[in-house]
Amino acid sequence: MKNIGVTIVDYGVGNLYSVQRALEVCGASDICISSDPAEILIADRVVLPGVGAFADGMRGLRERGLDSAIREFAKSGRPLMGICLGMQLFATKSDEFGEHTGLDLIPGKVNAIPPKGVEGEHLKIPNVGWSTLDQPAHICWEKTVLRALTREQSVYLVHSFHFKPDSQNNVLATYQYGGNNITAAIVEGNIIGLQFHPEKSGEVGLTILSQYLQC
Repeated sequence: MKNIGVTIVDYGVGNLYSVQRALEVCGASDICISSDPAEILIADRVVLPGVGAFADGMRGLRERGLDSAIREFAKSGRPLMGICLGMQLFATKSDEFGEHTGLDLIPGKVNAIPPKGVEGEHLKIPNVGWSTLDQPAHICWEKTVLRALTREQSVYLVHSFHFKPDSQNNVLATYQYGGNNITAAIVEGNIIGLQFHPEKSGEVGLTILSQYLQC
């Protein structure tokens, strides 16, 4: 049986071991946690996890020389997945606690979740909990990591900011929060970003990670 190799990027702000364990459950047999740019460049697949603030994440990548390595890896066509903060770092920039430059792998900006619902009600920020995913009308999930999902299944989210790509073609999934449309997943070729935590989303999350390992 072919080894399924995944390198998880360690840049000082990631929930590394829960992601590692979830990938192991899904059948990944060769998992490396690394902060070495050289190991990132030769990886079969790369996962960029993360929790916390955008500026801290980019600082962690730059201090280790990982920002350039991830950009180069993205050009290779091999599967690259960002989870939560890791997804947001794919953006051009973020306005979280000031304006900060991201990896610019998918053009767009990270903005705060609207603090009010469409009817004016105050929303709890950060949004913590389970939500079902919506499939945009222009997107087909058939050839993506979401292809095995149904509309009844929910994923687990913890965040105050979300990624708004410049092009709607990059929006793979959304969810509703107070009637607001919030980005839940993005895609651009070999690059996939998940705002939710698949490693904390039970069987649904494991299904998504299993699909990633088949990329």
